[in-house]
Amino acid sequence: MSTSAERSYGRGAAILSVGIGVTGVITFGYFSLASHSLEEAEYGRITLLWSAVFITVSVLYRPVEQLLSRTIADRDARGVRGGEHLRVAATIQLALGALFAVVALALRGPIQDELFGGSEALYWILIVTVLAYAASYFARGFLAGNHRFGLYGGLVLMEASSRCLFALAVAVGIAEGQDAVALGMAAAPIVSLAVVPWALGRRLRAGAAEGRADGGTRVAADPDPQALDAAAREEPSAREPEFTLAHGSGFAVSVLLIMLAEQTFLNAGPLLVEASEGARGAALAGFTFNVLLIARAPLQLFQAVQTSILPHLTRMRASGETDPFRRSVNLTLAAIAAFAGCVALVMLAAGPLVMDLLFGGEFDYERGGLVLVSLGMGLYLAAATLNQALLAHGRAPQASAAWVACAAAFALFLLLADFDDRVLQVEIAFLGAAAVLCALLHTLYRRA
Repeated sequence: MSTSAERSYGRGAAILSVGIGVTGVITFGYFSLASHSLEEAEYGRITLLWSAVFITVSVLYRPVEQLLSRTIADRDARGVRGGEHLRVAATIQLALGALFAVVALALRGPIQDELFGGSEALYWILIVTVLAYAASYFARGFLAGNHRFGLYGGLVLMEASSRCLFALAVAVGIAEGQDAVALGMAAAPIVSLAVVPWALGRRLRAGAAEGRADGGTRVAADPDPQALDAAAREEPSAREPEFTLAHGSGFAVSVLLIMLAEQTFLNAGPLLVEASEGARGAALAGFTFNVLLIARAPLQLFQAVQTSILPHLTRMRASGETDPFRRSVNLTLAAIAAFAGCVALVMLAAGPLVMDLLFGGEFDYERGGLVLVSLGMGLYLAAATLNQALLAHGRAPQASAAWVACAAAFALFLLLADFDDRVLQVEIAFLGAAAVLCALLHTLYRRA
């Protein structure tokens, strides 16, 4: 059983890696087409819209995706029936969407005028896009928890492809302007939901078949009064606790804090560099952003591992398969170490040349700093893997405390330390914070 589960996890991760990898290429095409079709200021507003959307949806909606993924896998492994977990998750997701709508409407002036240069269309596209992603991330959690990784990959692929078609329409002259390109962001999560009927159809057919089987059993034999009496006397600790709104909200809040910490790690560096460097701050922030892409880019592909490993580990924990659980975590950590080591060697041998070819610009990329970020990337991905293992163990509050503490220390180091080279400061801070985070999560994992 455990070998089959490991093969299933491997296939799921492979399918998602391909789907997300192709999605990344298509997304690159979206921005490439937009940059060639729009004026510089218009393209800048498109990138701002993109950043605003995906920082918001990652923080608000990924907690419910993780909640659904873990809970569905756990209940399936334990043979627990019922739909209260879906109702709880939907209630939380609707509440988060409503919270966003209230805040965005209250801050319409600053968002529309200062972020989007007075564009009313971009403001409303932001509102529609973020709200549409509430349904998309709910569907992702449902698919991951049910091990429907092929449909999950299809969802993200349809999302990227439909978005890219809008930029293509502008590039070939069917449509024009930044609003047409931006509409692709709103359409993408809506179109991607076309995969949901396939998942629901299979679930309904499976439920109907199970109902027929249960019905046949009940007709064949009446319940045994002694067995019913024994079940009634069962110890409370042996029964699955009811999945309540408080239970689901506690998990979601913990993961939301983790998502906020993650955004701090990835975005605080460039933002603080821009704020502290005066006239050259914007250019230096862009340079810092390019350096951190060494860590950011692998995270896109690692989403496939994160998505598939949480339900996989949850199922094994619920089934009591301790050794396969540890083996899956260790194999993932070993693969990350090998990947990060290869990246660090490439950066050591030819990092400045590679970065100059990819990004150019007036700044010189330092070989040592690129190696530091490469090592930090490996530690960060290892921490993300340990985090999923802790979520599978039900240790979300402890994991979130470690993330928040490390993110706060990372930001304080950037604010308080006095470095002449601000980019080197960000590189050292990223490596140090990732190392401490990995150590803390590993300690929690060993205790769990």
